[in-house]
Amino acid sequence: MFRICICYLLGLSACQSALKFLSTMALHIPGVIAVVLFYILILGTGLWAARKSRKAEMKSHGSRTEVALLGDRNIGLLVGIFTMTATWVGGGFILGVAEAVYSPKMGLIWALMPLHYMVSFIIGGLFFAKPMRDKKYVTMMDPFQIKYGNVLSGALVLPSILVDVLWVSSTLLGLGATMTVILDLPYAYCVWISSAVAIIYTLLGGLYSVAYTDVIQLCLVFLSLWLCVPFLLLNPISTNIAQTAFNHTFQEPWVGTLEQDKVWKWIDDFLMIGLGSVSFQSFHQRTLSASSSRTAQLTCYAAAIAIAILGIPPALVGAVGASTDWDLTLYGSPSPYVRGEPSLILPLTLQYLTPSYISIIGIGAVAAAVMSSADSALLSATSVFSSNIYKNILRKQASDKEMQWVIRVTVVVVGLVGTCITFYTNSPLVLWILGADVSYTLIFPHLVTVLFFNVTNGYGAVVGYIIGLIVRILLGENVVGLPVVLRLPSCTLEEGVYVQKSPVRTVSMLCTSVTILIFSSLAFFMFNHGLLPERWDIFKVKRNVTTFPVDPITQNLKEEAESDAECDVNINGVPLQPVM
Repeated sequence: MFRICICYLLGLSACQSALKFLSTMALHIPGVIAVVLFYILILGTGLWAARKSRKAEMKSHGSRTEVALLGDRNIGLLVGIFTMTATWVGGGFILGVAEAVYSPKMGLIWALMPLHYMVSFIIGGLFFAKPMRDKKYVTMMDPFQIKYGNVLSGALVLPSILVDVLWVSSTLLGLGATMTVILDLPYAYCVWISSAVAIIYTLLGGLYSVAYTDVIQLCLVFLSLWLCVPFLLLNPISTNIAQTAFNHTFQEPWVGTLEQDKVWKWIDDFLMIGLGSVSFQSFHQRTLSASSSRTAQLTCYAAAIAIAILGIPPALVGAVGASTDWDLTLYGSPSPYVRGEPSLILPLTLQYLTPSYISIIGIGAVAAAVMSSADSALLSATSVFSSNIYKNILRKQASDKEMQWVIRVTVVVVGLVGTCITFYTNSPLVLWILGADVSYTLIFPHLVTVLFFNVTNGYGAVVGYIIGLIVRILLGENVVGLPVVLRLPSCTLEEGVYVQKSPVRTVSMLCTSVTILIFSSLAFFMFNHGLLPERWDIFKVKRNVTTFPVDPITQNLKEEAESDAECDVNINGVPLQPVM
């Protein structure tokens, strides 16, 4: 009943807002109708998946929480490929790739997000999917909680939740910008209505609703984007993109250039997205929900191919935008870049360079992409909070019914917070990069060390967390206005602002990793050699001494020696040492 009431109130609020607005403004009516039909289709799919989720709860031998968060670990290969790919092909992905290709200071060479994710999925499939799935973790944070305990793992959970909230904001921002340009809808209405729809069907069925709506959404993204491409490439206003790829026509060539002083930054961005994406809870939620470890690995490899294909259309959109004389369009001059609107290049090209019905189809692609990522981020943050904080720390005795309530409330709260953040920036690319930065510099090194280095312990994790965070803050980030305090070699002063030319994110990540391993080893040595009293060992390092198995030959010799010793005692009446 609680879930029905929440969904009803959210839906009623969205409808009332839409009706109030429709009565006062003249809109692009066909576009509005198309978007409404799309939302109805998604909600219908979510309702069907919710029924499937309830049936799975009745048949499952596990908890209802596991059914809601992991689909009872019964997601097959085909659905897994769809939901893995759709999760990453979001509003930030589509608009971010188009923005990067179009921007004169970046270009295609800086818009390699599809390639980054390919690398991420392949690495995840090779090294992370099998060990995580075999141990049947519920979330990515479970190994931290098992090894470090509740207090420290609780601190590590916070960056993970922050990443997902920023992801929600990035995707909704992309959709709001697109609908505002093409449908003449106010930005606030676009964002809040879309957020309400995503919250509703995520509430209804958990991972089942998310996974099965992802199938519909990914099909719409693929068909819609590729349908728009021919109209953009053949429009009479734009110059052939092959001519503008390497020539300065209306702006810098859209292929872009990689200057010598930016090579390290390019490498830094590549590693940040390629490796940092492995430490997103959304990625592990897909592998942990797979029906088997092998299915989880195959899902990663297939999704790597799919995401590369889906990265081509937005790149072409950015190229067309860079090849257009905007003075010849109804948009007029100056160009979107000069007006400070490069993040809107995808909706602007659809609006002014294609027929109206094609631009409406383009909205469908962006809306589908946004929904597929927003719902995944909602469920991801909800999983970590409900399982690793509420269940394992705050209320260990919480029942399945109580956990269902916690999951629902958390979905709503995360959705509302993520939606509010969209009103503080106009670039989904900024939010996207900020989330990847946090994931790469803080979460990734901890995940790697806790999974693959037995020496890792709580002492190293604490020091690594503090040192990594301090180093990252001191190195600065101009994108979010964080000043540079710790200047690395090749740092330059440009227009009164220090700009780092070194790979600052990778430096931070390596500092965190090395610190974790060094201080873990140091604590292990000091406690196990009596240099520190055992009563100070709050993380129980002394009890974690690894006992290596004895090989069969040594074991046999040892047993024979013990047997000989016993015989000598029985015969002679005195204990004698066995002769070896």
